[in-house]
Amino acid sequence: MTSPTWDPAQYLRHVGHRARPFADLLARVPGLPGTPPRIADLGCGPGNATLLLTDRWPTARVTGYDNSARMLAEARAHAGAHLDFAHADLTTWAPAETYDLIVSNAALHWVPGHLDAFPAWLAGLAPAAPSPSRSPTTSTRPCTPSCANSPAPPLEEPPPRGAPPPGLRPRPGVYLDHLARLGCEADVWTTTYQHVLTGEDPVLDWARGTGLRPVLTALADDPEARDAFVADYRDLLREAYPPRPYGTVLPFRRLFAVARKGV
Repeated sequence: MTSPTWDPAQYLRHVGHRARPFADLLARVPGLPGTPPRIADLGCGPGNATLLLTDRWPTARVTGYDNSARMLAEARAHAGAHLDFAHADLTTWAPAETYDLIVSNAALHWVPGHLDAFPAWLAGLAPAAPSPSRSPTTSTRPCTPSCANSPAPPLEEPPPRGAPPPGLRPRPGVYLDHLARLGCEADVWTTTYQHVLTGEDPVLDWARGTGLRPVLTALADDPEARDAFVADYRDLLREAYPPRPYGTVLPFRRLFAVARKGV
């Protein structure tokens, strides 16, 4: 399957809504044992959320990893003495050094079989310190709009050229069980955000930055088919998410997990 082509400018059009779950996740992360802490941000995208890590731990050495050259080019504008960015494929990435925190925001649902990577990630964490300063690995995994509480239309008929199906509904119990069996203290929960979007066809605009990327990539060489598909999807979204006087509400469900490596 061809990797989606990412558009940093489109992704950042809803930057406030996209970054809020990461801030909520970090609020549940305990202190880190390293002096200074070493942090890996997997699937860093354009780097805007990675900056939240440097705000929380100003002395930390942070590396953001992503497989999109366009996203990394945008992210590197934020690089500094304690912050850098590097290319990595999360389907094969494993720690090459010891980290105090391995974190991922809205990336793991793009990585098939990512649960199988957790043992290697845990092995790359620093030895656990006395609570509450244990080395955590954390993630947020969003659902696609079709998984929100309101019944957004699924991609009922796959577009030409084998574009991938929409994302699967997150299953919190699977993450909790998997992490607990690895000897972690795991905290897993879900939140459904009520994002109020503005502008013309704002849910379509949101999807263009994330969930529609595989479709747009698959149809890049067939503009007529791409435009027809997007028009049909736009009409379904308008029906599922009607505008209100103050904007269009997009219920968006996030799955969170904070796992602390056992002593």
